[in-house]
Amino acid sequence: MPRMFGTDGVRGLANRDLTAQLALDLGDAAVRVLGDNGDRGEFEGRRRALVGRDTRVSGDFLAAALSAGMSAGGFDVIDAGIIPTPGVAYLTSVLNVEMGAVISASHNPMPDNGIKFFARGGFKLPDTKEDEIEAVLGQDWERPTGAGVGRVSHDTATATNLYIDHLVSTIAPVGPDKSQPKPLKGLKIVADCANGATSVVAPEALRRAGADVIVINASPDGYNINKNAGSTHPEQLQAMVKASDAAMGVAFDGDADRCLAVDEDGNMVNGDQIMGILARAKKNAGKLSHDTLVVTVMSNLGLKLALRSMGIKTVQTNVGDRYVLEEMLRGDYSLGGEQSGHVINREFATTGDGTLTALTLCNEVVQSGKSLKELAADFPQLPQQLINVPNVDKLAAKTNAKVQAAVAREEKMLGDTGRVLLRPSGTEPLVRVMAEAETQQQADEVCERLAKVVADELAL
Repeated sequence: MPRMFGTDGVRGLANRDLTAQLALDLGDAAVRVLGDNGDRGEFEGRRRALVGRDTRVSGDFLAAALSAGMSAGGFDVIDAGIIPTPGVAYLTSVLNVEMGAVISASHNPMPDNGIKFFARGGFKLPDTKEDEIEAVLGQDWERPTGAGVGRVSHDTATATNLYIDHLVSTIAPVGPDKSQPKPLKGLKIVADCANGATSVVAPEALRRAGADVIVINASPDGYNINKNAGSTHPEQLQAMVKASDAAMGVAFDGDADRCLAVDEDGNMVNGDQIMGILARAKKNAGKLSHDTLVVTVMSNLGLKLALRSMGIKTVQTNVGDRYVLEEMLRGDYSLGGEQSGHVINREFATTGDGTLTALTLCNEVVQSGKSLKELAADFPQLPQQLINVPNVDKLAAKTNAKVQAAVAREEKMLGDTGRVLLRPSGTEPLVRVMAEAETQQQADEVCERLAKVVADELAL
């Protein structure tokens, strides 16, 4: 059977794949795997969990079911309501809770939803822990009774304010006299909240840091999350930045763990360019551990070449912010992320945080005295092409002799100014063929030649 947990929790069509019963069972299983099983007094040292969600209508019944499973297993549950995924990660790290859980399908369409867990400290679970949860799912056990069962409390305002306080303090530390500077004063910015979980958090955090904020797509109704809005549909943001003469714009996804940006001319600034800007700023401040940025195989070669010229090394991982974080922890690196806009700043967070990324990017624009367009220009992107080749034996992509020989030929021809990548899909019988080169025509031609070889040699 396929593994229930994917690269970012359990996902599926809400009320079909992801039902109330499954959410209940996941809560029940999670407390058994992640809870501290040590002896507890009847009313002291009670075990606690934190639950948050994005703005999808299905989040209501899934949160209720998940919380019911946890409380039936003996955990007191704090329901933080609608809050970004990184907000749950942060609160799990600072409150006395043994686990956190988020109900969200991130940038996916509204009918989908998902459940992912954070361990004590605010870190996503390793595969082994997810496998343990799946292994005990639905099994009967001796559940607590009487005073041993948990309570469910709702405290949205406190959770949200704690998180906003943390975000603003990353660029505006509170002084000994309790005053707080406004480093973004004078910066006009447009924020597209995707009608998602950061519709309250991001505008408030940016304003408290001093920015003049124009907000769009921050009126969630349960049905409009990510709908023609946010990081997957930035057209409104691009138009508004130009129409309002703003200095820049930022776009979040539904659960606000990623952020993309728009410069003053309405041009997109992707995650690679954002990471480049922030990596250089950290290096100049002496805060880029080992002068290294952690990226994934999908990061553009242009980023790596630009960073190399600045004395910054890159370490590469598989796609997925969890793999980026694993490598950051393994190598003690301070910054990493993905082209999609997941940026992990370990100085302040345990996971990708779109609002934190927006604040630090805005702060660098102000502190550098340069426009976002000027900063992004230092990290040019090589032309890229991507072709999905369906109905092929994806497992043979890395071992087929003719395919690998074709890859070697194209890499030799491209030299140091291009690259190719074959990436098998994690869920479908297809292989993604990507090429980067000095010109778009060259990238297109390389990608088409390789895609034909893959299709011919690996056809099912």
